[in-house]
Amino acid sequence: MAISTSSTESISSAMIDLECGMCGTHYSAEQLINLCPMCGKPLLVRYDLARAARTLTREALRMRQPNMWRYQELLPVRDPASIINLGEGWTPLIAATRLGQRIGCAATYIKDESLNPTGSFKARGQAAAISRARELGATAIAIPSAGNAAGAMSAYAAAAGLPAHVFMPADVPLAFRAECAALGAHVTLVDGLINDCGVRVREGAALHGWFDVSTLREPYRIEGKKTMGYELAEQLDWRLPDVLIYPTGGGTGLIGMWKAFDELETMGLIGPKRPRLVCVQAAGCAPIVQAYANGQEHAPLWQGAKTIADGLRVPIAIGDFLIIRALRASNGTALTVSDQEMLTYTNMLGATTGIFAAPEGGACLAAQVKLLESGWIAPDEQVVLLNTGSGLKYAHLWA
Repeated sequence: MAISTSSTESISSAMIDLECGMCGTHYSAEQLINLCPMCGKPLLVRYDLARAARTLTREALRMRQPNMWRYQELLPVRDPASIINLGEGWTPLIAATRLGQRIGCAATYIKDESLNPTGSFKARGQAAAISRARELGATAIAIPSAGNAAGAMSAYAAAAGLPAHVFMPADVPLAFRAECAALGAHVTLVDGLINDCGVRVREGAALHGWFDVSTLREPYRIEGKKTMGYELAEQLDWRLPDVLIYPTGGGTGLIGMWKAFDELETMGLIGPKRPRLVCVQAAGCAPIVQAYANGQEHAPLWQGAKTIADGLRVPIAIGDFLIIRALRASNGTALTVSDQEMLTYTNMLGATTGIFAAPEGGACLAAQVKLLESGWIAPDEQVVLLNTGSGLKYAHLWA
């Protein structure tokens, strides 16, 4: 993919290596690898930010294509020919004027990720993960998913010509299952939750050599997701909002955006200001909220997870400590909303903005209203809500 730039210096990934988010051990990025072999925790990509800053400038970005690969220096694909680009990224940041007036917070914005390929923000992560996996020689891909991640993986695997194996809870909505099947994936329904599906993926990976692209069990999905943070900074004229509200299952996007902000500051593109991060979870599945309230760094398995928002039905997150560290470092908070509140505020969001959001997006608005009522958010603060996907995949909730 060619990217226009005024610089005579060639544009390529400035990736250096991988670093464990827990123990700090470094590994070569030139291998198919999942978790840190030393401690079993997520690996994060490191970049030569001084090198990247020579070509990734505000001026250069004005000339680049409107998708996430505009930030190619800070993405993990070495050879541009390996990039699988279905148009992911550069989603709109919408000033929700009528909604802001309704709830008493005028500067309310919605980052609408439903306009990505396959209808959710998962396209960003899978574009990066599958592109890099193919570049490194993967021959088949596997994932456990409650919905959108599986659809995105199936799409990018299809575009890459790689066999895709999807393991989903048996009660996942039909729209998600149908999407994966139509995109050529082999779908297995599992009696249980996403963590039970993960066990099946790891068994299959060990037996058949599939590459596991589970949330934070490989290093590159987070790199695609972090581009939401780059876009927020760019779309807000290189200033970050006061508050950023994120619906949290595995938490890849929240961790990724926090990483993105640090990278941007190091490169001189933004200052030290950070948004206060808000983690929103379902009342029926809230391991991060509970751990955060208890002062813990790791969240125990949530028993009996249940919610209408499939993206929030994640009873245990391998990146829990990274989520909680980001919340604390930003002076943020974590709270729950009920399924009924999700539906109520999804309807309010739709009726005031024209966006048919997923219930996860409604959860963010419900959280914003609660935090306004408690005084944690002031009426004059700038607040960004992440609508992570399209309500069309949840149409059964309105049937």
